[in-house]
Amino acid sequence: MHKLALAVPLLAVGFAHAVPAVQQPLIPTNGEEIVRGDWSTATASRKLQGKFLHITDFHLDPFYKYHSSTEEEAACHRDEGPAGILGAETTDCDAPLSLINATFRWIDENLKDDIDFIIWTGDSARHDNDEEIPRSEAQVVQLNELLVHKFVEVFGKQDNINDTDPTNDLTIPIIPTFGNNDILPHNILASGPNEWTKKFSSIWRKFIPEEQRHGFERGGGFYVEVIPNQLAVFSLNTLYFFDSNTAVDGCAEKSEPGYEHMEWLRIQLEFLRQKGMKAIMTGHVPPARTESKTSWDETCWQKYTLWMRQYRDVVVGSVYGHMNIDHFLLQDIDEVNTDALNGDMDEDAVFREAFDDELTIQSSTEYLSELRIEWSHLPDPEKIKLLLTVGLDDESQYRGLAGRKEKGKDKKQREFFRKIGGRWGERYSSALISPSIVPNYFPTMRVIEYNITGIDDLNSVTDNSDLVAGIQRTMARDGIFDSDNDEHVANSVDSQETDLEELAKGKKKKSRNKYKKLKKPNFTVPNPPSKSAPPGPAYSPQTLTWLSYTQYFANLTKINNDFVSEHGGDIDDTRWKKGKHHGKHPKEKGSKPHPKPFVFEVEYDTRNDSIYKMKDLTVMSYIDLAARIGRYRPEKGDRIQDTVSNGLNDDRKDEGSPDNDSTGSFTATKKGGKKGGKKGKKHGKHHKRKAINKVWFTFVKRAFVGTRDDADLHEQFGQPVQDCETD
Repeated sequence: MHKLALAVPLLAVGFAHAVPAVQQPLIPTNGEEIVRGDWSTATASRKLQGKFLHITDFHLDPFYKYHSSTEEEAACHRDEGPAGILGAETTDCDAPLSLINATFRWIDENLKDDIDFIIWTGDSARHDNDEEIPRSEAQVVQLNELLVHKFVEVFGKQDNINDTDPTNDLTIPIIPTFGNNDILPHNILASGPNEWTKKFSSIWRKFIPEEQRHGFERGGGFYVEVIPNQLAVFSLNTLYFFDSNTAVDGCAEKSEPGYEHMEWLRIQLEFLRQKGMKAIMTGHVPPARTESKTSWDETCWQKYTLWMRQYRDVVVGSVYGHMNIDHFLLQDIDEVNTDALNGDMDEDAVFREAFDDELTIQSSTEYLSELRIEWSHLPDPEKIKLLLTVGLDDESQYRGLAGRKEKGKDKKQREFFRKIGGRWGERYSSALISPSIVPNYFPTMRVIEYNITGIDDLNSVTDNSDLVAGIQRTMARDGIFDSDNDEHVANSVDSQETDLEELAKGKKKKSRNKYKKLKKPNFTVPNPPSKSAPPGPAYSPQTLTWLSYTQYFANLTKINNDFVSEHGGDIDDTRWKKGKHHGKHPKEKGSKPHPKPFVFEVEYDTRNDSIYKMKDLTVMSYIDLAARIGRYRPEKGDRIQDTVSNGLNDDRKDEGSPDNDSTGSFTATKKGGKKGGKKGKKHGKHHKRKAINKVWFTFVKRAFVGTRDDADLHEQFGQPVQDCETD
């Protein structure tokens, strides 16, 4: 019997309701092979391809019924409506098994032989969104087991039947992490060991190295050395950092699992530094943080940002899921202070609310707009471009300016360097957040390309026993390192405190009255890179630097083939998204689906993208992109064709400004009317034309995976566009 057929009976076990008979996975039943890879040729010596897959948030729902209602009370489980055979795009319904099967089939046929490893960032189980079919522990476990089964079908070996090591069953490493919906009740995970860390230790026995399973059951994190002696990928348990997890309380107190998890990460990153290795951070909940909202507890965000700063020579990049919208983050080390690190919140400190469980259109709009406001304060992107082409050659030259009198250009360059943290932008670290497979918009996945110059003859099968043994010895010594063994390991606490003090001094200058005395941190501060160490691959192009990514999407409106027009109604900004087809019915009542061939298309590729114009994925490239997104007066090449702003105040910033509209919902003009009254009449005589930031609108369009009409985006994020063209 064909292996894939096993997926169907697996779903029927342990569920409160039988799987709807009409919802059958798109798997041939006549014996036709669907997995077309040559399994017999899989070997342990796959050459590196310089690419890896990031996939997230499947939210598999075995009770999904096609042509059911997308209303909240039905949740694509009953009644009649527009739910498609492969998923109900732009709704809050979860993903049918047919979409999961089609996705893995496409990966098998198009990506399987071109990637070195897979990062899978959680939320595989369905939401608890139907009171008539409540979730159970058995459901959550079995849905996660099913996703493991799908990965093994595509990336498993068939030639090691007598091999008793389950982690040797795959052709490439797969690094999973669990999400806030992969546990019950959702969001809540207590200190380990607990029933859920033990369950996932078993579910992921093919992925977690055997020698790390005990530690995983305690902390929920692990790592895999995906390229021997070169690169490790960390699966972080972000639920211990998650602000919505009421079972834990941050990362400041030693009794908290978040504190212990950060210590675990610090120790292991230190050993990677000693071995000259690099690391990728992965997790489910990203460290999203704006002026008003946060996803992590503040003490965890502070400590993680400090860790990324101190290990900037080790960490290559970070990827996360959870939020379902395509975007990125810049974490600013200038936001780190010892009070917050220690959990002592000043009475004047900014207190941020936790994000809602699920982002609505409205909350996503506010969130993205707040990010833009923050980025609007970044240095001029034109200066960044100039620096990248004709600026100082390296950090040592920048530091050399301090020893002589500065004039003209030197002074301006030094000031610019000060703002971004030197030649490589080391004031910041970056994180990439990918949208989901579950079609809240369109299903997506991302393939990231990285530099394998000099290591292209290596393979992605690992033996990390030496590294693990070293880490275990260190943890047994309670985190104390032998500093005489490596010049890159500082030999005193003084150097650690000095580095933190330098960070605090920068803060102290800005708010002299607020920080009168520097408090000693109540934890071990990681050592910074050696002063002689070159910048890491996240900052300077080199081996393992991320070069580009390709964003794929599946246009379910076309594929489901239920409606003539690709564009339905507006997407709701209410709590439950009913989708752009809500209120509609398929062409004929009771008709069978006739989907078109399933395919993931390229939405955009950063390597040749004419809007983002990113030469690589280094932090400096993201600083440049963020600064361009944040411009309210974009440069000529970043504009959409100017629009007439009848009656607008000429003195206002283009598209509105954070000074005039703190919510970020920019309303410079309105359909069918003017804004400004008498003031508008006074300054609107010449019908001043206002430029629209093309990079910003492309960013928000991609955030929603192209599912929102341009007119709606311009209405919500800026000026309405009337026959706009790009310049």
